Amino acid sequence: MQSVNKARLQIHFCVLLWGFTAILGKLITLPALALVWWRMLLVSGALLLIPGVWRGLRAMTMKLRLAYAGIGVLVSLHWLTFYASIKLANASVGATCIALGPAFLAFIEPWVARRRFDPRELLVAMAVVPGVAMVAGGVPPGMRLGIAVGVLSALFVALFGSFNKRLVEHGDPLTVTCIELGTGAAFLTLLAPLLPHTGPAFVLPSTHDAVLLLTLAFGCTLLPFSLALVALRHISAFATQMITNLEPVYAIVLAILLLGEQRQLDIWFYVGVVVILAAVFAHPLLHRVDRKASQPELLGTAESHNVVD
Repeated sequence: MQSVNKARLQIHFCVLLWGFTAILGKLITLPALALVWWRMLLVSGALLLIPGVWRGLRAMTMKLRLAYAGIGVLVSLHWLTFYASIKLANASVGATCIALGPAFLAFIEPWVARRRFDPRELLVAMAVVPGVAMVAGGVPPGMRLGIAVGVLSALFVALFGSFNKRLVEHGDPLTVTCIELGTGAAFLTLLAPLLPHTGPAFVLPSTHDAVLLLTLAFGCTLLPFSLALVALRHISAFATQMITNLEPVYAIVLAILLLGEQRQLDIWFYVGVVVILAAVFAHPLLHRVDRKASQPELLGTAESHNVVD
């Protein structure tokens, strides 16, 4: 029991660190493209220093490497749109839009996993619609483009999460992360000339941005990833999912405390957030009875591949 409680605390700590990613995205002055490129480059470069990652690469087939590389492209597009949403609006808006991921998963995961569509998941998807409408009505008009980009980011997170889940048992987690983030950095390098920007797409960050980037890459990516891998040996997939659903809550609270974003948003934004989060938390609860009736829950090792948020 002590190890289970410790694992839960570790996951909460990981989710809190992931909540800081939105705050750091707002504080870093680099544009979204350069921010994501540096984050991916730093993490994948650090992983290449681990001998086990190279062993994992050698043991993996070329077909599987290409599959993870394709997922890495989706990860890069998710992060790019996530941080663009934060730049165009604010951290609270970006974090709230990510909570829409389960609504997209209701449609995408059955297609990717080749399983039957579950009508209960459609109810969850429909339940978030009024919440999104309230969120859009509760922000200044100038931030609504940020909401649109944030919704696109939630679509990408549903896509890469579904494909990762399908391939979860086929590769070492650190090796998979290295392939995905390394490919993502390479993809953004190729994509940069096609995107509108002034000046060089990738520049050396200032001292201020460099410190925050290192914090983002190692403190909010590699550290929680490692902690989550250990914690997931002791708690179930359901418990992990319920705790992970708190990420937007942590991000919004941190944005209020550190950035004072409550002055930019009215009451309808927060009512919409409550509606969206209620639907997100209802999603795993709808399936809990079925799992209890069929068999005990397995440890949630699959979630270890979804910590690149």
